[in-house]
Amino acid sequence: MAEAERIIGTPDVDDEAAAPAEQPKGRRRVVALFAVALVAYLLDLGSKMLVVAKLEHRDPIVVIDGVLKFVAVRNPGAAFGIGEAFTVIFTVIAAAVIVVIIRLARKLYSLPWAIALGLLLGGALGNLTDRIFRSPGIFEGAVVDFIAPTHFAVFNLADSAIVCGGFLIVILSFRGLDPDGTVHKD
Repeated sequence: MAEAERIIGTPDVDDEAAAPAEQPKGRRRVVALFAVALVAYLLDLGSKMLVVAKLEHRDPIVVIDGVLKFVAVRNPGAAFGIGEAFTVIFTVIAAAVIVVIIRLARKLYSLPWAIALGLLLGGALGNLTDRIFRSPGIFEGAVVDFIAPTHFAVFNLADSAIVCGGFLIVILSFRGLDPDGTVHKD
């Protein structure tokens, strides 16, 4: 009888026992994703609040002379200040990224992907918060940037989280690890 059920495709007792064990593992990965996102978001939000309160309209703070300083900059554009006239478009893109990550979370069974997507989600939420709530207005707000390496763009912790998450996704993709936990070896 069990052999007939296997041929027809009816679940075996062993299959039913294995299925519940996979679900909590997936839920833990989703929890990891949202925990990483929350930490990234709160670090970004806290740092921006501190920069606005203590650094805006003041002299930069030199961290390493000739290498790194902290300076408050309002950036209505994207990286390197590009696209200042497209702030609303950047807002829509950030919102779309957030929706895609949340939808992908349902199929997430890989801890490295949970971390990568959590970094992307936290960073996107951090910059989206600025775009929505900062001046000059809703969906047109300028992002608070403050980390200023010499000869490079000024950025913030949300940008760092996005870049680190993106870099991790590239590595995971090259290694053949999918968000659902499967590994492809080509």
